Amino acid sequence: MKLDALMDVRDLRSVPAAAAAAQRVGFDALWAPEAGNDPLLTLALAAEHTNKVKLGTAVLVAFPRSPMATAYGAWELAGLSRGRFILGLGTQVKGHIERRYGIKWEPPVPRMREYVESLRAIFKCWSEGTGRLSYQGRYYNFSLMTPFFAPPPHEFYRIPIYVAGVNPMICKMAGELCDGLHAHPLNSPKYLRERVLPHVEAGLKKAGRRREDFAMVTGVFVITGSSQKEIDQARESVRQQIAFYASTRTYRAVLDTHGWGEVASRLHEKAAKGDWRGMGREITDEMLDVFAMAGSFDEIGARIKARYAGLLDRVTFYTSFRPGVEDENWRRLCLQFNA
Repeated sequence: MKLDALMDVRDLRSVPAAAAAAQRVGFDALWAPEAGNDPLLTLALAAEHTNKVKLGTAVLVAFPRSPMATAYGAWELAGLSRGRFILGLGTQVKGHIERRYGIKWEPPVPRMREYVESLRAIFKCWSEGTGRLSYQGRYYNFSLMTPFFAPPPHEFYRIPIYVAGVNPMICKMAGELCDGLHAHPLNSPKYLRERVLPHVEAGLKKAGRRREDFAMVTGVFVITGSSQKEIDQARESVRQQIAFYASTRTYRAVLDTHGWGEVASRLHEKAAKGDWRGMGREITDEMLDVFAMAGSFDEIGARIKARYAGLLDRVTFYTSFRPGVEDENWRRLCLQFNA
């Protein structure tokens, strides 16, 4: 199991120093989310100032971008990073696609299947340098690639593609077509074991692939700190974040796994009313113990590895890495995961 870092991407000017510091600390990969930013820009800066650590989007929202537009950015990052780039894609939920991006909502799994297939076709065209591009689907069609618009071929054309998934159909599609799955941070070992991995494995079996060929990745809600005050503050912050995610109907299946579906309904109602403080009170200490992990920096690495053994291949802490804050603790953690 590898320990990766989630990047703080709000200020592009901070990325070069943060990426270099994360590499020195010993993280195996850096993940840039799309949260008020463009993660491809973030990773271009990170690639320029690192030479070993892997770099991935976690995740790039796919549907507002044509697969061709995404392919250009991914191709350049794969070349710039000398093969360290991982393209992580997500569907987003209906409300954001329609109301934030202004895009028509269509069945997300069939559309994402074509998105991934068309990316592979585009990468193949560019790697072969023939200009022969042919992909026909229901949502995407590509048949034109002239020399002027084709980027130069490079040896890093096998760009790993991960998708974010919660529900059975996309987990199965990920196992069949993709190199990895970003499981949602609102998770538990029981949920991953019962609701995610069986569908991933069904997809792998359909494609004649092995579990060893596939990466399971997720963020972990961690409650830690250097003092009891810091731990208490972290506990309440995690409680609020879990409440926020659990209020989204898409993620109700995670709570249903533990018999807490009615809590998801109450959270959705309170979110609609803007009762954010009241939402946090719905998350009990028992639920925190299921969806988060608590412990000191000296304890938490071994606990994560034991809890997710056989389930996950890569983990990040849900909180972003900030250089100069707990660097030595992070360094010891990375050594534990690399042992």
